[in-house]
Amino acid sequence: QVHLVESGGGLVQPGGSLRLSCAASGSIFSINVMGWYRQAPGKQRELVADIASGGTIAYADSVKGRFTISRDNAKNTVYLQMNSLKPEDTAVYHCNYIAVSGGGINYWGQGTQVTVSS
Repeated sequence: QVHLVESGGGLVQPGGSLRLSCAASGSIFSINVMGWYRQAPGKQRELVADIASGGTIAYADSVKGRFTISRDNAKNTVYLQMNSLKPEDTAVYHCNYIAVSGGGINYWGQGTQVTVSS
């Protein structure tokens, strides 16, 4: 079992920045992917960005050039630096952990609200 604890959400004005963190604990697998998904009201959950334990990174087109994902493998923590935030970035952001070397099981955090509004 993997437990994910997220932090860093909040209210920010358009053009502002926020940094999300997600710390994983429990049965950590050496080969894994950690990432962020978001779900806005009335919309499906979508991938924002993810980063593999080997360093491969993927971003949604809508956040390229504005968001940066990184990870600290020693701390089992993934970060999402969000700059130039737009109202359409408003959503609940969920941390995701895929235990690639642990049967491919998906784990989810409870989510943190990000609201971009003036």
